[in-house]
Amino acid sequence: MFLLGLTGSIGMGKSTTAQMFAEEGCAVWDADAAVHRLYEKGGAAVAPMQTAFPTAIEDGAVSRVALKEIIAADPTTLPRIESIVHPLVAQDRATFLAEAHSDIAVLDIPLLFETGGDAAMDAVVCVTIPDAVQRDRVLARGTMNEAQFDAIRAKQMPAKEKCARSNYVIVTDTPDHARAQVRDVIRDIREKLRHA
Repeated sequence: MFLLGLTGSIGMGKSTTAQMFAEEGCAVWDADAAVHRLYEKGGAAVAPMQTAFPTAIEDGAVSRVALKEIIAADPTTLPRIESIVHPLVAQDRATFLAEAHSDIAVLDIPLLFETGGDAAMDAVVCVTIPDAVQRDRVLARGTMNEAQFDAIRAKQMPAKEKCARSNYVIVTDTPDHARAQVRDVIRDIREKLRHA
């Protein structure tokens, strides 16, 4: 199975592009969705998080809002949270790959380069759009203000650098253009697999 890492900064169209890969027959795993599963009631992260951070649990689930407050109050808690969550996310991904039935598995990981996850991939595809479009898209969601957006962007590797380090780049300016590029990437990978 060919492992294709999918990455891109906030608002670049990664989730939409991941959906396009799924529609083209690729198995798709979403790191953010895995964290949501782990945090929800009955999720594997609830018990260990309750032990480490009792105030982060609300109604039997891990509250992201409470976690943000804990981290804001004491930034040194972030590595402890990550030491609980990251192995569980890795386990979720391993289970997904063991059960996937496709020649290409797309692993949607926002901080792929930042966490060194690209080393485990056969290739990486990065989604991108101009900075101004990115800003407009994120702020149009109405879920954060400019300061919050800038803070998130500051934690992420610059889009130009992500693109330079990727094997494939998909410009998500229009759905039709993005879909055509997704098909090109799949075609190229399948061609390489045939000649491997």
